[in-house]
Amino acid sequence: MSARINAHKWRDLIRVWREKMPSPMPHAVAGADPRRPEDQRVVIVGSGPVGLAEALDLGLRGHEVVVLARFDFVPAGSKAICFSKRSLDILDRLGVAQQAVEKGVVWNVGKVYWQADREPIYQFDMLPVKHQKMPGFINLQQYHMEDILLERLAELPNVTIRWAHEVTSVEQQDDGVLIGVSCPDGDYRIASEWLLACDGSKSAVRDMLGLDFDGRIFEDNFLIADIRMKEERAPERWFWFDPPFNPGQSVLMHRQPDDVWRIDFQLGWNIDREACIRPENVDPLIRAMLGEDVEYEEEWYSVYTFQCRRMARFVHGRVIFAGDSAHLVSPFGARGCNGGFADIDNLGWKLDRVLSGKASAAFLEAYNYEAIVTADENILNSTRSTDFLTPKSEVSRAFRDAVLDLAGQHAFARPFVNSGRLSTAVSYPESPLNTPDAERWAGGVPPGSPVLDAPVDDGWLLERLGGRFVLVSNGPVTRVPDEVETLDLATFANTALACERLALDPGAAVLVRPDHYVAARWKQPSPEGLAAAFARATGAAP
Repeated sequence: MSARINAHKWRDLIRVWREKMPSPMPHAVAGADPRRPEDQRVVIVGSGPVGLAEALDLGLRGHEVVVLARFDFVPAGSKAICFSKRSLDILDRLGVAQQAVEKGVVWNVGKVYWQADREPIYQFDMLPVKHQKMPGFINLQQYHMEDILLERLAELPNVTIRWAHEVTSVEQQDDGVLIGVSCPDGDYRIASEWLLACDGSKSAVRDMLGLDFDGRIFEDNFLIADIRMKEERAPERWFWFDPPFNPGQSVLMHRQPDDVWRIDFQLGWNIDREACIRPENVDPLIRAMLGEDVEYEEEWYSVYTFQCRRMARFVHGRVIFAGDSAHLVSPFGARGCNGGFADIDNLGWKLDRVLSGKASAAFLEAYNYEAIVTADENILNSTRSTDFLTPKSEVSRAFRDAVLDLAGQHAFARPFVNSGRLSTAVSYPESPLNTPDAERWAGGVPPGSPVLDAPVDDGWLLERLGGRFVLVSNGPVTRVPDEVETLDLATFANTALACERLALDPGAAVLVRPDHYVAARWKQPSPEGLAAAFARATGAAP
């Protein structure tokens, strides 16, 4: 299959990495004691998009990072493809979003069809607020995203990726973690201050620590058929309920780069999974949908059953979990990898403060809280979507079908149509890092929510925020905490929309965290209020 060809391409990139990596075996150094573990500050287990993005975030903040990759290649095949605007904003801060957008298929519109209807019963726009730098979504194969992240990481001398280095043991200690590693050159140990487990849904680190991963398995199967074909269609998301070409089931279709198309066919519960991915059994489904004369090539076929799970806690001593190792959702809604990017965006700046001695390890409880809020929101939406897609009783199916029937003619029914509530940023209104509003605000972005992008001068607001604390104001503000940079919109051109979206009247200001979430806001900030809000946002306040 084509996927095997893709794997060879990524091996070429890995050879470049191997040339610049130092020896992974500490006892290879003359005179070193082979019984003594190698000392590191941060070890990341997992080289998927989440682990690589976390390595990039910490590397850009100046920290030494070692990434342990289980394989010696970047796996091709069918994984994440849909990346949300929030993820693109995060990737833009890391300096890789533009490459992803240029390579990916940009889309904002989704359409939902019912039975034999040729016109959609409902459509939605994933970028309802216009005039922002990033689009609502892009489609990009996960291996392309990993390629882009690896190219950026290659520029950082303080980040090392060790290919085919598999974790074999994890032992918590008072001031760190002792990690056993096996690689082609032998076995060795690392004594690391912190271990970040980004090793996916079947996390070896989680299993080695004997930690829980509770949740729900949905009794249904879906076939992913990634095919290569020349087809001119608008870059949109298409979803069908009970179509003639897959009666009683659902179908989802997405366009990807390189003339690759993803089609998800709902199959039902009692199936022969091996038989379902045989080309002779997939071909009738594709031709029933696209026409008997369609010309296409197989790229990747697989069958999956999805789950919604999460750990009870994401922070366990000096081991921190992020991405699928911490939480798992169904693919409908594209909340898996996007949820993982939200984790690393939340964690990076907090761990940076701990590593830099500006905060104690207790500050990471804020990550545990906020990441769980995000995971619970994603699991809730994913579960609701799955229940709507795969009704398990006559009553729920009757409700689902009635909604779909009404949606074509009546606007009130359309919000109930659920073909997958797509990933958007999650707010933390009760975060312990927020300073609650002391004044009445009509609009704007409240504490615990992410800043909306907007034009500023000849660029964009989020570009100017970077990855640090920033006080965004409409007019000068004095006596700002030393670690907080200032961005006075009154000194720039083309800022009316930014001021409107933040509800910044003259004299008002908003304190923005390094992950672009609002920590506090004032109509007329005072030095005392600024200091108190910064202390709270950094875990320094009681």
